[in-house]
Amino acid sequence: MTFETILTDLENGILTVTINRPDKLNALNTAFFEEMRNVMNAVYLNSEIHGVIITGMGTKAFAAGADVAEFAAYNVEQGKHLSCNGHEVLNLIEQSPKPVIAAVNGFALGGGCELAMACHLRFASENAVFGQPEVNLGVTPGYAGTQRLVQLVGKGRAMEMLITTRSIKASEAEQWGLVNAVIEGDGLHSHCYDVLDRLRSKSPNAIAKTIGCVNAYFAEGVDGFEHEIETFGKCFETEDFKEGTGAFLEKRKPSFKR
Repeated sequence: MTFETILTDLENGILTVTINRPDKLNALNTAFFEEMRNVMNAVYLNSEIHGVIITGMGTKAFAAGADVAEFAAYNVEQGKHLSCNGHEVLNLIEQSPKPVIAAVNGFALGGGCELAMACHLRFASENAVFGQPEVNLGVTPGYAGTQRLVQLVGKGRAMEMLITTRSIKASEAEQWGLVNAVIEGDGLHSHCYDVLDRLRSKSPNAIAKTIGCVNAYFAEGVDGFEHEIETFGKCFETEDFKEGTGAFLEKRKPSFKR
């Protein structure tokens, strides 16, 4: 796959997506979202891909916000379309049946923080910084930052970040639950790769269904408990269930088909 704003590399079933706008600190523009939509559609359909890592080019930034120069002259309808488009693409990431990890290698501000929050797991380098500075521009977050940040760190801390524009370093983000772990040195990508590589031994169907159950907790109009009951029951008719339980009873490692 060849794109204008991102680079992709598929190795052993793990797709690395690198935001490739280092001169703009990997700021997210319209082209990025369209290309990311195409990538995620491919992730859903391509059986060779079993996990995704999203990161930024260089060591300064994962993505230092949206490309302000692009939307500074937008009107109301253009602004709503921009936000709607971002929501759709980030929802594709959040709802992906295959695990998506954000490897946050520097500034993750505004849209960059929102992109990271849409991923299932977040690992950060020691120099990573997270923030939602949108009110400095006279706007709210536009890519579900007001919603996912509350889910991850709670209302009080989210409100503090959102209305004071306070940024937090990687160590504090880990304490708050915004990132899963801070990775020392230059091992960020290899750590993310190893996490996805370990998931190879797990049931891909069960992973996909578990992601769906977790997302159901926050979905409007969905009873997450009932969703889990239905999902659990449906697992009993799958080949993964037969293989997983059979391997357990036979005291061997399961071999799940992809």
